[in-house]
Amino acid sequence: MPQLALFDTGPRVLLDDASGLVSYTPDCIEAALAQRWFESLRADIPWRAERRQMYDREVDVPRLTAHFHFDQPTPALLLDAAERVGAVCGTRFNSVGLNYYRDGRDSVAPHNDHLYEIAEEHPIALLSLGATREMLIRAKQPPRRLLKIDLEPGSLLLMSYTVQLHYDHGIPKTRNTVGPRISLAFRVKPDRR
Repeated sequence: MPQLALFDTGPRVLLDDASGLVSYTPDCIEAALAQRWFESLRADIPWRAERRQMYDREVDVPRLTAHFHFDQPTPALLLDAAERVGAVCGTRFNSVGLNYYRDGRDSVAPHNDHLYEIAEEHPIALLSLGATREMLIRAKQPPRRLLKIDLEPGSLLLMSYTVQLHYDHGIPKTRNTVGPRISLAFRVKPDRR
């Protein structure tokens, strides 16, 4: 297997088999622009604190969220980001879900995207802004392959549709001191008509 050059910033293929494709591109968005986008989104997005039913009780979702479908009013910054990410992925995205992780206590449990909410054969692209956070991608069936990825600011993680069938992904809580992070999850949603 070829080794990555020390300063290689192109896509790194982490998984490419019958279970899907996962690739990681550090520095997909240059650092200064990624920082400006982070600061703007943190200040200007109408973030929502949600509650969800977990087993026998309702709990706070451990992060803030927002969502935009591009046939509705959407901030220009998000449309620009979708266009740039789409050019890298060869996909025209029509929605973005945002997660704001304020510190290491904020997280998202292991999950896969709901297949009825994404158009078949289109990837999910995760653009990271702000502090670096670890993502875990774990196979649902044995052998339980585990990918640990440090999602750096300005980086892009691409997961094929098929990956959602075979893997869960999540951002675990951490006791380490970490700064705030915003993730932009670009998707192609099925036609809502």
